[in-house]
Order: sequence, then structure tokens, then C-alpha cells
Amino acid sequence: MSNHFDIIIVGGGMVGASLAHALKGLPLKIGIIEAHPLDHDHPSYDSRAIALSHGSYKILKQIGCWQAIAEMGSTPIETIKISDRGHIGGAVLNAVDEGVDALGYVVEAAVIGKALKLESSDNLTLFSPATVLAMTVHPERDELTITHNGSEQSLTAKLVVAADGSPSTIGQILGEKRVTRSYGQTAIISTIISRPPHQNTAYERFTDSGPLAMLPNTAPDGWPDQQYDSQRWSLVWSARDDQVDEIMALDERQFLDALELRLGRRIAPLLSASKRIAYPLRIDYLRDHIRHRVAFIGNAAHAIHPVAGQGFNLGLRDVAFLAETIANALNDGRDFGTQEHLNYYSEQRKPDYLKIIGSTDMLVQTFSNNLSPLIALRNLGLATLERLPPLRHLLAQQMMGTTGKQSQLASGIPLAGSHQ
Repeated sequence: MSNHFDIIIVGGGMVGASLAHALKGLPLKIGIIEAHPLDHDHPSYDSRAIALSHGSYKILKQIGCWQAIAEMGSTPIETIKISDRGHIGGAVLNAVDEGVDALGYVVEAAVIGKALKLESSDNLTLFSPATVLAMTVHPERDELTITHNGSEQSLTAKLVVAADGSPSTIGQILGEKRVTRSYGQTAIISTIISRPPHQNTAYERFTDSGPLAMLPNTAPDGWPDQQYDSQRWSLVWSARDDQVDEIMALDERQFLDALELRLGRRIAPLLSASKRIAYPLRIDYLRDHIRHRVAFIGNAAHAIHPVAGQGFNLGLRDVAFLAETIANALNDGRDFGTQEHLNYYSEQRKPDYLKIIGSTDMLVQTFSNNLSPLIALRNLGLATLERLPPLRHLLAQQMMGTTGKQSQLASGIPLAGSHQ
């Protein structure tokens, strides 16, 4: 087996696997290095529900993965109701107003994992489980030393793509400095069953301890709680770190009562809750996610607060633009790993991820604060949003991932030279 590749993707989770699928129609030899076994027990494919934007749906459809997701189970979000706990401000976003079937979709991480399942082929080699030990930079290639099947191997590639999450092993080897700050909040995740059906409506509720989201999430075929059909929700409750132990210690009924109160009885009664899982929340990103023949994508480049559900969506946009950059260079007979092409990729992505990081950070800071001037300002903002359709349209478009420059994949255009 040759150890020379066109592209090596370090990380075979959702973002890395999406890039492999995006590139599979191109004449490239690709290697994937993944620290965990590439099966459905991969840590990326846990009990989380992923909110896919309309733009992400279009990318996944174009790379040939959406049909499998739709067949296994996805829940369209037709309405989003935004409110501020204890205050009158609020707004409603509707898919009908945006001329789309859904503002986005809620999909179980495990379902996405099955749809993105990777298998070795003539142009795709999987190294799993495998770990990167070292990296050496050369003018026309990068060299990785890995451990796989109990032995060390040396692999080379024109381009190394770091899709290995945060902290990124590739980033650590290269000595990259990340901008990191804790929000002092923890996301509590659970699956909730209510008596009233969700009617494809999502709730985004801002509270004094952080944002709370209830996402409609009808159980996929074969799921244990499928009998509850459209009464099933995915909860993301952001709480202050000093509240987490108390919330996690509540028994199920106490937890549901506290959640009903937090929601202002908008969804009641709540009947049951699955096991709770807690994730500390932080902002964590690289100022520039390219280096010599290296591109960082997904959480390896930027990990953000889940307030607007943009994490995986941001990573998919990285995938789409990087795949487009590679395909265009390849189609022109040029070396896609050069700084010229990586600079182009970075220029396409930087405005988007800086905007998302900034707006997400502002939302968390503004809506997790009980200072009277901020309360008045945010309620004025929500009231204005409700009364002015152009502002609602702009917010909806941002949440759908359809503002700014769109990649070819998000626009429904196949990559240059692709035979998918």
C-alpha cells in the first residue's frame, strides 16, 4: 500500500466525513486518520440532536448524504418562537414567510453518523483507530507520522486537513494558539416527551442563566421512544456552572417541573425526560485556519456556543468552500495545497466565521445579563423584530445559513470535475 496521498483528513467525525463525501467524485487519493473506530459508537454520534440549517440541508443533499438522513428520520423546523423569560419581548420566524419548506431540520447525531459512514475504496484509505504522533513540513508536501495497528507509519500529502475537533492534535503539533474563553455556562442535554405535539415548532428562550432551546425531534424509525411520535423534543438548557450540580441532582419530575417553569408553561405538561448529559460551554477558535499545506475545518478551527445552533453548520460551510477550492484548482491542473489556494479558501470563510462568532458571543452576553439597560434594549430589539418583516427576514436568512457568499454546493452546483 502506498503511503502517498493527495489529501489526508485528520478526523473522521461529522465534519471530516462530510469532506470525504464532498470530494469522493474527484480524481484524488484520500487518507483519513481517525483516533476512534469508525463505527456508530464514534463519540461524535452521541445523544445530541443536531439542528441543520437550510443551507446545510442543501450541502448534504449535493454531496449525496441527505437522502439517507431523510429515510432514517429528520424533523423539519417550520416555526421558531423566540422569547425572553420574564419579559414581554418576542418574535416568530416562519418557513412560509421565507418561501421554503423548512427553516432547518433536527437530526439525531447517530443518524448523521450512519449517513456519513465511510468505507475504504480505491481512492479512500481509512486509518482507524490511529493517532498522529508528529508532522514535518516540506515545500511540496507535509509528512505525518502516525501509529496504526500497533506500528508507526509515515504518510505524505499535498494537503493535510485538520478536522480533529478541539483541541486539535494537528494544531497542537504546529504550536497553534487558540482564543479561548469560558462562558461560565454548561449545556444540559436531554430528550423530553410532552403531552402536546411539537407541530414542527422550535423554541429559543433567553433566560438569566443562558439560552434554552426546545427542538422538535420526532423519533427516527426503530428508536425506543418512537411511539411518542411528534411529542418528542431535544432540550439544550444553558445553566450557570454553579447551578449545574443542583439541576443534575433533581429527580425526573422535579427536573420537568423546573423546565416547565423555565419555559413559561409554553409546552406543558411535560411527561418524561431521558438521562441528562452536561457539556461545558466556551468560545474557542483559531484566528486564521490555514497554515503551510494545512487547512483547519469544523471545531478544529472554531468551537462556539450552541445558542444559534451554528456549530456543525459552520463546519459544513468550511467543507463546502474547501471542497470547491480543491476542485477548481484540480480542474485547472494546479496544486491545490499551495498558499495561493489556501489563502483563497481562507478569504471565503473568514467573514462568515468571524460574523458567527461575534454575533453568537453578543447574543450570549446580552441575553444572559439582568442589567436593566440591557433588559430594556433586548426587549426593544425583539419587539422591533416582530414588527418589522425585513428584520425578521434577515434574521431568518442568517439562521438558515443563506446570507453572504454561497458555496457552489450550497447553491446546488456540482464541483468542477466531479463525477458524483
